[in-house]
Parts: sequence; structure tokens; C-alpha cells
Amino acid sequence: MQGVDEFSRWATEFEARKVARAAAGDPEWGRGAKLDLAVVRSVQRFQVGESGDGANLIAKAEAAGDPTYTAAVRLFVAEEINHARMLGLLLEAGGSATIRAHWSDTVFVRLRRALGLRLELMVLMVAEVVALRYYRALRDGTDDPLTAQVAGLILNDELRHVPFHCHRLRVAFAKSSARARLIPVLLWWIVLVGATMVIAADHGPALRRLGVSRAGFVLDVIALFKGIVPTAVSGRPLARTDGEPVPLRAALGLAKH
Repeated sequence: MQGVDEFSRWATEFEARKVARAAAGDPEWGRGAKLDLAVVRSVQRFQVGESGDGANLIAKAEAAGDPTYTAAVRLFVAEEINHARMLGLLLEAGGSATIRAHWSDTVFVRLRRALGLRLELMVLMVAEVVALRYYRALRDGTDDPLTAQVAGLILNDELRHVPFHCHRLRVAFAKSSARARLIPVLLWWIVLVGATMVIAADHGPALRRLGVSRAGFVLDVIALFKGIVPTAVSGRPLARTDGEPVPLRAALGLAKH
């Protein structure tokens, strides 16, 4: 299958990051966090979104018949679960609790589970691209050191997740003609714009506290997506195939200022 070597390198990269996280240890939760109430509510909702077990995605990866890709997916899911854990501990450090569910996450999960692997990844990519802009805002817009550290750690992971999913989508689209890709890509854009507008409205108070307007957030996500879509439906890579996130970081303007 096309892309198997890429997935082997991705599995190696995910494993290396797992080892590096274990060696570095957790942030110092005991120092506490000072979170604005609007930011607390926003982080609670993102924490719910990160907290799934990924069983449905793993099952679809297994059904695709590439054990190397499945191994990489399992490691990706483990990183997402770790994000949920860290966000939960950040909330606890700030004296706030997690929430059990939020309607926006429920909609995303139900939509993804109803689809095949390619379409599930396309919906998942919408959430991942939104996350790129959100965690950048949380990292750069907060005055709290612990919050900035946690957001930075998660953002670094997301910078790998996006090209990882792009690689798998390129494999999925490889046999589709340019004409056959038009409708899926158009629908993808519709979902992206709609979801981003809903998230911007729902998280607007927190975004304002972090120095980002609702309109600015939407436009930034659209700009990110515009740069990513061609890499998911063509052979043009966005990042080196060893998983190095620096080219993506530079291309999307996500480097720490």
C-alpha cells in the first residue's frame, strides 16, 4: 500500500515522543493556575473533546488492513487521551472541575462514528485544525505560566497530528480523480466553516480574554485549512515524512513569537 513507509516513520516518531514525555515528566501542577471563568468554561469543553477512547477510529484503522498505520493510530489516540488528562489536571490546579459532556463534542463524535475511515478523518481534521488555532491562542494569550505550558505541549502534539492525518488522507484519495475529489472537498469546506463559526460563537468570551476576536479566530482557521487541504488530496507534502513538525510550524505561522 502507498504510504506504508511513511506510517512506519510516524509510528517511530510517536514512540519517540512518548519516551520523551515520560523522561520530561508532567508540568508542576502544584504551583496552581489562575484561570478566568470564561477560559475555564472553554477549557472544560475542549477537555471533553479530547477525552474519547478512540476505539471507533482504531477499529476502522484495523479494518483498513495496515498494521503499521493502526499502530500509529493507537499512539495518536494515546496522545489525545493525554491531552484530556493534562487539561483535567490544569482545571484542577485552577480549582475547577471537568464536565461530563458538551453538545458540540457529542455532535462531532456521532458524525465521525457514522462514517468510513476517510470521511471520519476528514471530520477529525476539522477538529484538529481548530485545535491548532485554539491552543495557540491559549498559549499566547494567557498570563498564567502553567496554562501556557500545557497549551504549548498540546500544540506541539497537534502540529504532528495534522500532517499525520494528511498522509493517510493522501493514501485514501490516491485513486480518486481530480473531479471525484471536488464534492468531498467542497463538503469538507462547508463543515469546516460551519463548525468553526459555531466554536467561535460558543467560545467567544474566552477568545476575547485571550486577545482573539470571534471573526479573527474564524479567519485564522480558514487560512490554516486553506494551506492544509491541498496536502490531503494531492501528493504535495506539508511536512517531512519523518514527522518533523518544523516545516508545518513555519508554513502555518505557529512558531512561538
